[in-house]
Amino acid sequence: SESWTVTMKVISSKTQTLPHMITREKSMQRENGNNGFAHPHPVDMVRWRGNLVPEKEAKALRHVFDNLQDHFGHQRPDPRVRFFNKDLTHPGGRGQMWTGELEFTYDVNGDPCDLAYMSMDVCIDLAPKLVHKHGQPMLKGYGSSWVYVYLPEPTYNKIKSYVKVGTGWDVSDEGTVHDSNRNLIAIEAIMHHEVDQPKPSFWVVKDKDSSGSDICFSRIGSVQEVNADPQHQFVHRGVGIFSVSLEVEGTPNFKPTPGTGDEANLIFTLVSVRTWGVTECVAPIVHASDKWS
Repeated sequence: SESWTVTMKVISSKTQTLPHMITREKSMQRENGNNGFAHPHPVDMVRWRGNLVPEKEAKALRHVFDNLQDHFGHQRPDPRVRFFNKDLTHPGGRGQMWTGELEFTYDVNGDPCDLAYMSMDVCIDLAPKLVHKHGQPMLKGYGSSWVYVYLPEPTYNKIKSYVKVGTGWDVSDEGTVHDSNRNLIAIEAIMHHEVDQPKPSFWVVKDKDSSGSDICFSRIGSVQEVNADPQHQFVHRGVGIFSVSLEVEGTPNFKPTPGTGDEANLIFTLVSVRTWGVTECVAPIVHASDKWS
């Protein structure tokens, strides 16, 4: 049952880096019907949403995007997916942050299939935000380059445990907003929004009374387009699909390693949303989160 009316506080952070300020190129063309690149090795190719993709990747895409399987949240206590990170890299210069992309291996009917995406039960906040006296938004870029995503704290803790098992990294709570009364976490999810970038897609259920294999969704536009429409400016509950990266503080000449006391930040990039409808059981954040105490 849902009972997510909240009062929140901000987890203190060591740096001022916010997830929605970090740029990350991650392919979403396939979700939106544009393949965009070829596979480097000869493999069996099949069609998924009009695109030719490797057969095992198509199996994982159908598993996650079409069938909504093994997402974190209410569906199953322990999703059949493993997290891993091949390596951390430094962008060069004097910056202190090292980053790496998380990859995910799904058990699809006994066949291990790799994918760059994971999913979880969330509420997507498209509710209107407060503006300053002179008309400027208090949450810059909200609904365009980033959006608040709410999820139960146990779900977030489960994801953190999978990261720990798969990569060795402990995950910090930096950048999250926490409601200790309702056990709710808010994260700032990045959204690609430039002209040449595939924007996250927004899908709504066709029949709210359907269940199981009968559930079908219709794409009504990008999250940015839906957010701009007043009839959709509410908190929507459903399944969010994300790409995820790790960010760890180090130095340009010293790559951080897990198990040495450092913590990794998780950076979520929203790829797609499958929504069941609007919920009134979550009180949205309406102004800058650093105002909350």
